Amino acid sequence: MMAEMNRINTTPPLPARPADGHKGMFGRVLVVGGNEAMVGAPVMAGTAALRMGAGLVQVALSRSILAAALSITPELIGMALGKGAGKRALLDAGEAADALVVGPGLGRSPVAEERVLRLIRLEKPAVFDADALNILAAGKKWPTTFKARAVLTPHPGEMARLGKLINRTEVPSDDEGRIAIATEAAKAFGQVVVLKGSRTVVTDGERVYVNTTGNSSLSKAGTGDVLSGVIGALLGQKVGGFEAACIGAHLHGRAGEIAGEKLGMRCVLAREVIDALPAAIREYEAAHPASAE
Repeated sequence: MMAEMNRINTTPPLPARPADGHKGMFGRVLVVGGNEAMVGAPVMAGTAALRMGAGLVQVALSRSILAAALSITPELIGMALGKGAGKRALLDAGEAADALVVGPGLGRSPVAEERVLRLIRLEKPAVFDADALNILAAGKKWPTTFKARAVLTPHPGEMARLGKLINRTEVPSDDEGRIAIATEAAKAFGQVVVLKGSRTVVTDGERVYVNTTGNSSLSKAGTGDVLSGVIGALLGQKVGGFEAACIGAHLHGRAGEIAGEKLGMRCVLAREVIDALPAAIREYEAAHPASAE
């Protein structure tokens, strides 16, 4: 099987950024997540999406935590969710978005499950991460109602839970084993899979890219939320799912390296990876001149 895989070794340019562009040209991203114990996760995803160039980012959060979230990054647009109210409004916001990021800090409550199972029905580019993956993994099989064109971003623990849906009980630690399980999942689910970790694997079931940027600077809670926001912003700017995941993994890893060079690998916080994204992006644009148009 591995001999048939198209191994990708280079990443494509970033989408053009016209000097006279306006926010409506650069994508509207909807982030759905958060709970009272994890306010920061959706904020970091949304902030990373803004830093990655999204024109507008809306965060749909429980009413009880929305004000706190917006006080961290006031550039985000808030949408208050209640236990029973707002179901149609959430779907309308999803329809209005160019891309979705679902799962950061969401929790696994019945309300969270209902939101995930509603949002997978939207035929939109999307990132499903964290508890959204755990909710999907809790079923007996992959949902037949899944219509989103998604990038799934599991860490090894989440991949192990998803693996039960494809009769895999362990996640290998070697490159070829990681490629094999990620590819099998991508084919079974019909989605792009980003298996995070050292040498993150990106695959759509036919192509595979193994990322070489990043180090233990990224070994902190919240950095996965940053990656979700970066990929979500690229999806919102009309980059294809596999390409967005490859670029996102590279930039996220490089931003972690840059933050580590400045602060020391053990000291980097997730928000400092976001702060390092501009340097990583400038470096990337210099190496991919077409992206700086």
